This record gives sequence, C-alpha cells and structure tokens, in this order.
Amino acid sequence: QVQLVESGGGLVQAGGSLRLSCAARGSIFSINAMAWYRQAPGKQRELIAGITDGGIITYANSVKGRFTISRDNAKNTVYLQMNSLKFEDTAVYYCSGCYYTDSENRYDCTSWGQGTQVTVSS
Repeated sequence: QVQLVESGGGLVQAGGSLRLSCAARGSIFSINAMAWYRQAPGKQRELIAGITDGGIITYANSVKGRFTISRDNAKNTVYLQMNSLKFEDTAVYYCSGCYYTDSENRYDCTSWGQGTQVTVSS
C-alpha cells in the first residue's frame, strides 16, 4: 500500500500562486504514476495533472498553461505549482498513486492522500 502525505494548500487571492507537495511512502513499486485531482463542492473529483515514471505528463484543459506538475524521484515527491489562480480553482486537492496505461492514456488511481484545501478569493 502507498501512503501519500500532502502539504501546501491555503488561502490565496486571485492571480496568486501556491505550490502543493505530496510525499509517497510504502509500496511505491506498485505504482508507475502520480497525479493530482481536485473536488469542488457539489462537483465530481477530476484529474487535473498527472506524471508517469517515464515522464509522460497530462493536464486538464482547465489548468493547462497555469499549473505545472513535477517530481523529485530521489524524494518520492510530486509537486503541483499553481500560478494565475482563479476563483474556480477553489477545491480540495488530492494526491494519488496510480497505474498509467500508455495505450489508453488512462490513470487508474488506488491510493489517495487526505486532501488539502485550496481557496482562491476573488
């Protein structure tokens, strides 16, 4: 089992920046990708960015050009740099450990962090 510990959420004004971090521990050999999801009140959880062991990166259209996912393999940590934040980015952000299937461009995520709140004031 993979344990994921997130940090870095908070309150920021529109146009500002935040960086989220997620450290993975445990059976990390069972995953080949990590991803960030978010869930706003009344909405479904959505994939916003993912990165595979091989360096394949995926972004949702809603964050492309504003958010950057990266990883430090030595620390088993993935980051999400969020710039030009908008009110609609307000959500709980979850880190996940996933298995990525290249042929289907699909993330199957079975390990989840506890979530961190990001609130963007307009």
